[in-house]
Amino acid sequence: MPFRDRFFLAPAVICALVATPILAVALNGLAQTDLITHLANTVLPTYVANTALLALGVTLGTGIIGVGTAWLVTMCRFPGRRVLEWALVLPLAAPAYVLAYTYTNFLEHAGPVQELLRHVFDLGPREYWFPEVRSLGGAIVMLTATLFPYVYLLARAAFIEQSVCVLEVSRTLGHTPARAFLRVALPLARPAIAAGVALALMETLADYGTVSYFGVQTFTTGIYRAIFSFGDRVAAAQLATGLLAFVILVIALEQVSRGRRRFDHTTNTHRALPRFKLTGAKAVGAILACALPVFIGFVLPTILLVHMTAIGGHKLFGARYLTLTMNSVTLAGITAILAVLISLLLAYANRLSKNRTTHVLTRLAALGYAVPGSVIAIGILIPFSVVDRSVDDAARGLFGVSTGLLVTGTIVALIYAYLVRFLAVSLQTAEAGLTKITPSMDQAARVLGHPPRATLKRVHLPMLRSSLLTAGLIVFVDVMKELPATMILRPFNFDTLAVTAHNLAADERLTQASTPALTIVAVGLLPVILLSRQIARSRAGHRG
Repeated sequence: MPFRDRFFLAPAVICALVATPILAVALNGLAQTDLITHLANTVLPTYVANTALLALGVTLGTGIIGVGTAWLVTMCRFPGRRVLEWALVLPLAAPAYVLAYTYTNFLEHAGPVQELLRHVFDLGPREYWFPEVRSLGGAIVMLTATLFPYVYLLARAAFIEQSVCVLEVSRTLGHTPARAFLRVALPLARPAIAAGVALALMETLADYGTVSYFGVQTFTTGIYRAIFSFGDRVAAAQLATGLLAFVILVIALEQVSRGRRRFDHTTNTHRALPRFKLTGAKAVGAILACALPVFIGFVLPTILLVHMTAIGGHKLFGARYLTLTMNSVTLAGITAILAVLISLLLAYANRLSKNRTTHVLTRLAALGYAVPGSVIAIGILIPFSVVDRSVDDAARGLFGVSTGLLVTGTIVALIYAYLVRFLAVSLQTAEAGLTKITPSMDQAARVLGHPPRATLKRVHLPMLRSSLLTAGLIVFVDVMKELPATMILRPFNFDTLAVTAHNLAADERLTQASTPALTIVAVGLLPVILLSRQIARSRAGHRG
C-alpha cells in the first residue's frame, strides 16, 4: 500500500475507534421510551432554555476575559505582568464543582460573608438582599472563572506567534494600539480564539457537578437523572443526542461565519514583540483586569480550601494521598501524550486530504467533549462487555477456562474514555496551530522533495511546538479533574483525587474534600508554570 494511502487509513481507523462509544449511545437513542415524552411535556423546555443561557453566558465571559487578558500580558508592559502571564492559567487546575462547593460555603446565608454583613450593619435575616450563589447566574460565574484559561492559553499562543511586520504596518497606517488589536491581531487569532471558546462551551455543556449542586436544570442534569434516577439508558441517550445536535449547530455556525477567509501569516519575519508601556490609570486597570480573574478563580478558593484543610482536612502527605496522586498523574500523563499524538495525525491528515470523508470523520471524533463522561462510559461498556463475553465464551468452549473481564473495568478502558472525552481539546488546538501555517510552506517542501511525513517533521512540528504544548497541558489538567467516567470505569479499589474529592463533597464533608482538591491544584501547578513559560519561549526569534 502506498505511503499516502496508509497515512489516511490510520486517521480513519482512529476516528472509528473514538466515535464508537458516541455511535453506541446514538444507536441506543433510536429505541422507544415513554420517559422522553414525559420529559418533553414537563421539563425539557426548561432544559433547553437553561442550557442556552448558560452556554451564552460562559461563551461571552470566557471570550472577553480570555482574549483581553491574553492581549494585555502579551503586548503591554505594566507592573506584575510577568507573574500574571502564568498566574492566569492557574484557575484551569481548579474543578468547577469544587469552586461551587467552596463559594457556596463562603457566601451562603450562614457563611462568613453574610454573618459579617449582618454584624457590621446590625441587620436581621430578612432585612437585606444578597445575590443567590445557587442560581443560573452563579453557575455562569463559577464556570467562567475556571474555563477562561482555555481561551487565554490559545489566544496568548496565537498572539505570541504573530509577526511584528503586520502590526508595524498597521501602526504606519495610523492605527492606534487598540485599533491594531481589533483590526489586525484579533482577526489573525480568530481560529485559536474560536477553538478556545469552543472548548469552554463544550465543557460547559458537559458539566454536571456545578449545575447539579446549584439546582440548575440543564440537558446534562436531565441525562444523569434519566440514568441514575429512572434507570432509562434510552432516554439518556436521546437527551445526549440532542446535546450533540446543539454542539454541531454551534460549530457549523462558526464555520459558516468564517467562510473562505484565511488566517495565514504571510511573512516569516519574527522579532521581539513590541510592548506598549502602560502607566497611571491604564496600568492600574490592566493589573485589575488580569488579577481579578485569578483572585476569583484561584487565589480566594485556594485560601478557603487551605483554611478548611487546616481545621479539619485529611493528612496531606500520607500514603493514601501519595497513591491517589500517582494514580491521577499516571492516567493524565498517558492520556495527554496519546491525545497530542493522535490529534496531530488527524489534523495533518485533514490538512492534506481533499476527501470530505476525512473531514467528517475528524469532526465526529471531536464531538465526545460535549458528551457527559457517564454517557461515554456507558457507550464504552456496551461494546467492551460484548467483546469480553465473546472472548470468555470462546475460551470456555475451546479450553474450558474462563477469562473473566479482560478490558472492562481496566485502566485501558479508562484511558479510552478519556481519549474520547478530551481528544477534541488537543485536536482543536492542533488544527488552530496548523491554520496559521501558510500552504505555501507545504508547497515549498514538496518542491524540495520532502514527502508529507518529512514536511510534518521538519517544517510543521517546530512551528507547532507551542500549540502542542498547550494541548498537552489542557488535556493533562482536564484528566486530573475528570469525574463521571472515572467513577464508572475505574478498576476495583482504584481511586483518583477527583473521585475522592467528589465523594467527600457530595456528603457535605467540605473540610475533608479540601485536601484532595488542594492536591489536584498542587499537582497541576508545576506543569502549568513550566509549559506557560515554554509557550512564551517558543516564539520564533525569542531571545529570553
